[in-house]
Amino acid sequence: METPLIEVHRAAGARIGEYSGVALPEAFSDLEREYGAARESVALFDTSWHAVLELTGRDRVKYLHAISSNNIQALETGHGTLALLLNPQGRIQAEIEVYALPEKLLVLSHASLREQTIVLLKKYVIGSQVKIEDVTDQMGSLAIEGPRAGVIVEQACGVKFEDVPEMAIRDVTIKGIPCQLVRRSNFGEMGAEFIAGRDCLASLWGILLAGVRARGGEPIGMGALNALRLEAGVPWFPADFNDAMIPHEAALEHTHISFNKGCYTGQEIVERVRTRGHVNRKRVGLKFSTVAPPAPGTKLRAGGAEIGFVTSAAFSPDAKPAIGMGYVRREQFAPGSVVEFDGGTAEVKDSPTSAVHSQ
Repeated sequence: METPLIEVHRAAGARIGEYSGVALPEAFSDLEREYGAARESVALFDTSWHAVLELTGRDRVKYLHAISSNNIQALETGHGTLALLLNPQGRIQAEIEVYALPEKLLVLSHASLREQTIVLLKKYVIGSQVKIEDVTDQMGSLAIEGPRAGVIVEQACGVKFEDVPEMAIRDVTIKGIPCQLVRRSNFGEMGAEFIAGRDCLASLWGILLAGVRARGGEPIGMGALNALRLEAGVPWFPADFNDAMIPHEAALEHTHISFNKGCYTGQEIVERVRTRGHVNRKRVGLKFSTVAPPAPGTKLRAGGAEIGFVTSAAFSPDAKPAIGMGYVRREQFAPGSVVEFDGGTAEVKDSPTSAVHSQ
């Protein structure tokens, strides 16, 4: 799958790479320049890695509430939440974002698992008045984030950014282009994502790019975004958590789980771990002793024994050495624990939590 903006990016000289099965820009310039723009001003980046689904029908809220891990019934119109689809053993099958609109639920998942997510969502539809429509091929998305993002949003669409709650969605128009504005962060700064029809996305990119550059910002690729999100502790699905993990192992229980909503698939395991048990491994942040980031899957050791593995890593222009995420055993959960890998060591940082979004 390619982003709808692939030709726009190529024309701009971007290097293209593949991320979770989607061809996206790796970089437009160099990593430190793009990273600096995001931290000091504002960055524009392509987020068309989503599968975009719409749920309609009178039972849509009740149905999705019953099969997902978060409280969908509590969502007010114009608001959203993160959730997981689990199997009966509590293992993570998919991550979704759910937004309540007046006549439907907008569900964003991951393009690489598009068909799998649709199958999971349809699994228990029998007898319910729910229609699930895949509109991925009609939609695309992009985002701006950084200290000056709010000014650009307000000037582009007349919405006072500070008045929009986190994970809220609004219908807006930007120079005649209808789109949906979602307030959310991909790497811990002030951020907004715009969802629009594919035929309008190139024009929307050009309009926002002009505003970004007028304020000293830059378009950034996935390389810089990867470093930024690792610093913020934002995991990407399926890189940092997948169907081999349960939510507590992935450190998602505070962002993706409601513990008072009642039954859903996998809920028994989630509750059992919360009330009576513990996990033997957990996702943690890692700061490596090397500048070169170790590859995903690199084994971690302590005292000569294998105790975990790396899921993601990148060079950090701020921290200077490489940073990342991985899983370690319970004995190494504490911040400051030092583990080894071939070529260096890694210090365990505070267990990261998902800020708002996983790629």
